[in-house]
Amino acid sequence: MAFRSAVITFPGSNCDRDMAVALEQVSGTAPQRVWHGEAELPERLDFIALPGGFSYGDYLRSGAMAARSPIMRAVVRAAASGVPVLGVCNGFQVLTEAGLLPGALMRNAGQTFVCRDVPLRVETSQSLFTAGYEVGQVVRFPVAHHDGNYFADEATLDRLEGEGRVAFRYAEAVNGSRRDIAGVLGAGGNVLGMMPHPERAIEPAHGGSDGRALFESVVRGLVEV
Repeated sequence: MAFRSAVITFPGSNCDRDMAVALEQVSGTAPQRVWHGEAELPERLDFIALPGGFSYGDYLRSGAMAARSPIMRAVVRAAASGVPVLGVCNGFQVLTEAGLLPGALMRNAGQTFVCRDVPLRVETSQSLFTAGYEVGQVVRFPVAHHDGNYFADEATLDRLEGEGRVAFRYAEAVNGSRRDIAGVLGAGGNVLGMMPHPERAIEPAHGGSDGRALFESVVRGLVEV
């Protein structure tokens, strides 16, 4: 069964090609590329990715304007129907602004852009995105963000942790994120927002391949279904 995926591009996206290459290398099928101004998604999609970048130049708030693009109405409907959606970096910001994930991404605590490889601890293997990892496993992904500080109130953080919806946690201080949260799952388990870039860590030539298991988990889980 061919894996049908789509990568959404907003004005200012700069990691959409990275995401498309990662999906094609892992699944063997090139994703469809969708412009933010489209009103509908391609039919029968298995997976949707919102890439990193600086949509709309990060004006207003990071991801706020992109979340109101025409295509996001279709993405929200697809997510509600169970289609898996991954948002990375700016894509994570868009998911929170669109209401698909709780919380918000704020300016880094150090007020500086962070760009380096960071260690992450896998917090759950009970999701489509993390089934290829072991709980407690430490992996390394690159980060490149200025507004990567995940914030939510204490009640929301308690709920996320109690429901097993924290997917990844920073293994060292990176940006001031509340409880060092680096990746959050939606209530239905089919939406993941994460600040680090797994698509930049899928082969040794990139400096590491720890991100490959995330995409392999998704492809394997969907194809087997």
